Amino acid sequence: MPVNRLHEVLAGEIAALDEKGTRKGAEDVITAVIPAAGACGPRYRLAGHGDKPFIKMNSNAYLGMCLRPEVRAAEEQAVQKFGVGPGAVRFISGTYITHVDLEARLAAFHGRESGMIFSSAYATTLGVLVPLTTPDTLVVSDELNHNCIINAMRLSRPAAKKVYGHLDMDALKGILHEAAEADRYRRVIVVTDGVFSMRGDHAPLDVIAGLCREFDDKFPENVILMVDDSHGVGAFGRTGRGSEEITGAQGVDILVATLGKALGVNGGYVVGSKVLTDYLRETAPLYIYSNPITPAEAAAALRSLEILDSPEGAGIVEALAGKTRRFRTGLVKAGYETLPGEHPVVPLMVRDTGRTRDLVSHLKKRGVLATGLAFPVVPRGDEEIRFQINADHTDADIDDVLEILDAGHGRT
Repeated sequence: MPVNRLHEVLAGEIAALDEKGTRKGAEDVITAVIPAAGACGPRYRLAGHGDKPFIKMNSNAYLGMCLRPEVRAAEEQAVQKFGVGPGAVRFISGTYITHVDLEARLAAFHGRESGMIFSSAYATTLGVLVPLTTPDTLVVSDELNHNCIINAMRLSRPAAKKVYGHLDMDALKGILHEAAEADRYRRVIVVTDGVFSMRGDHAPLDVIAGLCREFDDKFPENVILMVDDSHGVGAFGRTGRGSEEITGAQGVDILVATLGKALGVNGGYVVGSKVLTDYLRETAPLYIYSNPITPAEAAAALRSLEILDSPEGAGIVEALAGKTRRFRTGLVKAGYETLPGEHPVVPLMVRDTGRTRDLVSHLKKRGVLATGLAFPVVPRGDEEIRFQINADHTDADIDDVLEILDAGHGRT
């Protein structure tokens, strides 16, 4: 059946994105990875660019785990043992020992009773928040939370949704106070990113947890704190335990994170009480009806976690922090605006869509891959280039990128 009229509408909407300058456009296609050598970290080749090498400054692989020989070896050995795919969802054809071992190790790493793997962190957030939200639940969210939280709130259909200004603890306290006075909610779920992916700043989880405790006895089914720390775990804190470690928070009831950023593999997970994960295994459609990550991916993630949870891992995290400071300091010296922070997400604030696009193009022509963020991904006036420092970047890599940025300063 022809769908020409629909195609006309869709083409018009794409053209409107072009006109506004917010279309993401074609994706780069990576054709080869060049291993680190000498003073250079890994380089990448792209389709249409011949043998030109590129440095990636837009990767979430904060610890460089995806290219480590021991992590690749763990995945390859598991492929030989179990094959390349899980075959079906876990409740139909069973689970694999690598899934079970990884879930137990994740729970132990975070000091929780139980862990549970999903196909992605996005699926985890939806898979946790939706089943836990009842018609008598209030869900409270930071205004700059990730899209997965926003969509989870939409799908969960709570009694009410409240959004507080970014990191505005007085506003959060006011919402909780008003909710307690209203006497209409049985359960409150406060949900926040640990690290906010567009800015690299982090939530004061210690303060938020304290507010949740302050109002907890006002609601029959508690005030529950849920944190998605996908950008924090592995990249933040002395031992890589993320925003909880940085803030010293006690009382995060539900922690969601990813296997696909600092741990370098694929998938997402939640850790918490055993009652929580038992309930979610019975009620979360994105777990029940979706294939898990492969047994081999689970084995690779387990090996990454073992490295992170070791003296060697602590050294990698410390080195990453040093490289991040080097880059952030260099941006400021070059006259660029950035935001204060310690996380390896380092935003270069351009505050204009056209100039952001021009500077990204300048970088790419000189072999640097960086991602410009414009409205509606970020608010108008907050347009930026989000740089992400990785542990396998060398000091020479960072200095080279800073030199290229210095040469392109007039473009901002």
